[in-house]
Amino acid sequence: MVFSFDPSTKMAGSAPVEAGMEFDTARGYGYENGKPWLFSVALGEGNYEVAIRFRDAQAAARATVKAELRRLMLAPGDSGHQAGADPAVRVFTVNVRNPRIAARNGVAEGKVELLPRESEAEANAWDDRLTLEILADSDAVRTVEIVAASVPTIFLLGDSTVADQANEPYGSWGQMLPRFFKHGIAVANHAESGESLRASLSRRRIDKVVSALRPGDLVLIQFGHNDQKQLFDGTSAPFTTYKNELKTHVEMVRAAGGIPVLVTSVERRRFDAQGKMSTTLNDYAEAVRQTSRELGTPLIDLHAMSIQLYSAMGPKASESLFAAPPGKQIDNTHHNSYGAYVLARLVAQGLRDTGLPAAQYLVADLGPLDPAHPIKPQQFLVPPSPSKTSERPRGD
Repeated sequence: MVFSFDPSTKMAGSAPVEAGMEFDTARGYGYENGKPWLFSVALGEGNYEVAIRFRDAQAAARATVKAELRRLMLAPGDSGHQAGADPAVRVFTVNVRNPRIAARNGVAEGKVELLPRESEAEANAWDDRLTLEILADSDAVRTVEIVAASVPTIFLLGDSTVADQANEPYGSWGQMLPRFFKHGIAVANHAESGESLRASLSRRRIDKVVSALRPGDLVLIQFGHNDQKQLFDGTSAPFTTYKNELKTHVEMVRAAGGIPVLVTSVERRRFDAQGKMSTTLNDYAEAVRQTSRELGTPLIDLHAMSIQLYSAMGPKASESLFAAPPGKQIDNTHHNSYGAYVLARLVAQGLRDTGLPAAQYLVADLGPLDPAHPIKPQQFLVPPSPSKTSERPRGD
């Protein structure tokens, strides 16, 4: 299907999109709540290839496109998302989902037990629509073409440091990760703020992923922050129940033909009076490393990389990685978009190091990465989304 945003651009069979055209269920497309930067199309669950034609190459190079809940699909200056030789067209692959669970891969039919906010503030992540947040020059978009795509998928499971965050100033590495892949592979982020491995099982998030995956798909798994609370209340511990629950996830993914990739917990930002970094998640990271060795799963050691990153930047400069809502103290657990972007690059580097087939889809401009030498804040060119909040994500 092709949508035309420019009256002068006429394509056979294209649907015209007029300024101010609100989404209408009968029509099946339009702007969300009259917001000119949020365009939605009614679609079924699955992966889709999206090609956006801009006014010219310059407009295309300057544009930012996010999908669903601010998943970064295109960033200014991307070199890996062009359609052949036409620099005015940029292409990406996106995943759309709903809460329904199909009876497939040994999983019983049902639905994900969504939290209240997932049906409200985070509804774009679960409805049968593709929502595009297009931040570009005025009148820069000519057409948007959307085609169903049978392509590999990288599924994500985790907590608030992985989950798509609905509003600025919060961000996660999971919602920045799609930017680092060429079209032809989709990232499906099933992480949720406040979740633990146990909640992933009880709310059927892992069931949803297993029912949807195809042989060879990857499932990146990063928990720990909220599992640690279960240690404090005496219902769990890192080297017993946590490892057992992690192994259950690995076994479920493997039984369906998927490839589990374990990711150690990204650290919190903690410095002592002498400016030395202190760590809070060592046991949970070590439990993941042990599980990786015992089960022979690929490992991305984000815990170690995040420690290198924060330590190299130091107490003051590392603040730039974390969210700080107006009038509130810096959040030393949850990142802003810049910090999320830096961490997503490290996760992409870790995936490249595994040598798994999905790594072939990484963009060429990822380059060699050193956690101790991240890109500077002024090199992060992605504009903030218009939607903002002062409410902290669930979990710590």
